[in-house]
Amino acid sequence: MMRVEEVRQRFNQIEQTIHQASQACERAGAGVPMDLKDSIQQLDQRSSQARQELQQAQDEDAVIQCVDELEELGDQAKAACERGDNVDQQLRQAVMQAHEELRNLKHQLH
Repeated sequence: MMRVEEVRQRFNQIEQTIHQASQACERAGAGVPMDLKDSIQQLDQRSSQARQELQQAQDEDAVIQCVDELEELGDQAKAACERGDNVDQQLRQAVMQAHEELRNLKHQLH
């Protein structure tokens, strides 16, 4: 199990990746499928909440639950991205990177 402080540091990097996906979604404009926009927005909002939760978290169970929720949202964003036709390559890459980083962190915690 990773220490809570290690998770916080990794999460800072993951949050930047999520934010990049959100920005890429905004730049891509009207061509982005609505389910992809929604899932990225949810992931971005939840990551902001998670940052606060992780700063206050003292036990590993709370950290694991938070990361599990984010990874599930990352799964949804990845699936929406894969279903979408003509998704901007930069957006697709940002979503896949965020998903992969969340998945890796989740597996390290379990």
